[in-house]
Amino acid sequence: MVRKIGSLFALTGLVLALCLFSAGCTGTETAGAKKISIGYVTWDCAIASSNVMKQVFEEAGYDVELVAVDAGPLFQALANGDVDFTTTGWLPHTHEHYWEQYGDRIEYVNENIPGAARIGLVVPTYVTIDSIEEMNSVSDRFGGRIVGIEPGAGIMTRTEQAIDEYGLDYELVASSSAGMAAELSSSINNEEWVVVTGWSPHWKFGRFDLKFLDDPKGVYGGAEDIVTLARQDLATDDPEAHAILERFEWTNEDIASVMTDIADGMPEEEAAQKWVDANRDRVDAWLGNA
Repeated sequence: MVRKIGSLFALTGLVLALCLFSAGCTGTETAGAKKISIGYVTWDCAIASSNVMKQVFEEAGYDVELVAVDAGPLFQALANGDVDFTTTGWLPHTHEHYWEQYGDRIEYVNENIPGAARIGLVVPTYVTIDSIEEMNSVSDRFGGRIVGIEPGAGIMTRTEQAIDEYGLDYELVASSSAGMAAELSSSINNEEWVVVTGWSPHWKFGRFDLKFLDDPKGVYGGAEDIVTLARQDLATDDPEAHAILERFEWTNEDIASVMTDIADGMPEEEAAQKWVDANRDRVDAWLGNA
């Protein structure tokens, strides 16, 4: 009986030692794994771009974390080194305020969609005015409302400035990107007048006939770049990841195709994977495999 107990203790000790050894090996592997975090604001374009880059970095062997935050906290997180990069900074206009505040502590990597972005007030093409200057004369048709997105977004700040600059007798109604798109869709289905804070690239321009209202005072600025921004030490800490970001460039049409699939109900990761599979040469070039 004593011998059996002693054998049992010996066997238990061996199993425990093997478990500890195994746990130690697993911990070493986890500690050595490549990790990357992608920060983004929940705009449709940012969701599309971030999910595509998630697929790309996973192919490169990374454990990828997506971090969804508002614009201000995103820039602060980049400046503090709490996230590694974002692919959807809009400069020089939309995120101008945040760049002025945090830009000296953030690396401007490159323009991944140069000169193709635009923000402003957007209406259906059946609306019979063409300029922001005309809005007060038809405020009743719009219900005196401009349908906005999340409070604090750069386009919301610009729209508050536009209301002041043009003396608009309108209320800026805060919502969300999805809420804005839903109200736009509902209004168009009912052939009602609606004005929203809008930006391009966005899937709504492929689905509906829309136009930007002219902005003669230039409140919303001109064409913008969609840019990749990174925490300052990323190039030193992870040259491989930084090199992928340096090579990452695509087009308005590329990002719009991913956005449209997501808007049509396709899961975000599936839409991203569809684009990656259809653009193998481009992805290989980003990865440095070309």
